[in-house]
Formats: sequence, structure tokens, C-alpha cells
Amino acid sequence: MADTVSKKKRSEIMSKIKSKDTKIEIEFRKKLWRQGFRYRKNPKGYFGKPDLVLKKYKTVIFIDSCFWHGCKKHCRLPSTRKNYWLPKIERNKQRDKEVNRHYKKEGWKLIRIWEHNLKDYKFNFNK
Repeated sequence: MADTVSKKKRSEIMSKIKSKDTKIEIEFRKKLWRQGFRYRKNPKGYFGKPDLVLKKYKTVIFIDSCFWHGCKKHCRLPSTRKNYWLPKIERNKQRDKEVNRHYKKEGWKLIRIWEHNLKDYKFNFNK
């Protein structure tokens, strides 16, 4: 099925999708900072590009949006180009599993927070 908007408009829409400093990440970081936790955001050199690293607690944090990480409750694939979106979301989910295995093997604490769980998240890093 053909796209419903022009290539120029689609490019404009897609350019607004950010991989860093999303609204949900900023909201979470503010809560974390107010609780007295210090972190590095989007640091280089860590496997899987974690959103936050708390080196003192040997903890990496990933904040996963419902759409891009395939939340079973909230992810709604677009009705067009399913042959593109389904493999893309599935690959993201597979990559998440690879990252989880890596940090578990290295002895790091890994926290994945779904976008829809942000409001209720309680911070506990053995501070």
C-alpha cells in the first residue's frame, strides 16, 4: 500500500523522532536526580547504548517506548507497510534480549522501564 503522505512530509515526520532526550527520558532523569542519584546519560562505550549509567551502583538503565520495543499492551503496528514494521520491532526486541544477557553476564544490574510504567517507578539501587 502506498504511503498516505508525500516523501517530503514523511521525511519531516520521521526527522522529529529522537533517539536521545525524549520526553519520557527527561521525565525519568528529573525524578532520578531529585532522589539524589547521579548518572551519565547516553554514555559512549557501553554495550547496547543505555539511556543512563549509574557506575557507582554498576547499573544501566534503558527506558523503552511502547512502540519501538513492542510492548504487548500498547504497541500498535501501523496498518501500512507491515512487512517493514514487524521485522523492525522484532529485531529491536531481539537486540534487547542480547543486551540483557550481556549485562547479566558482566554482573551489572540492568533496569528496563516501559514508558507506561514511568509514573509508578520506585528507585532502589541500594543507596
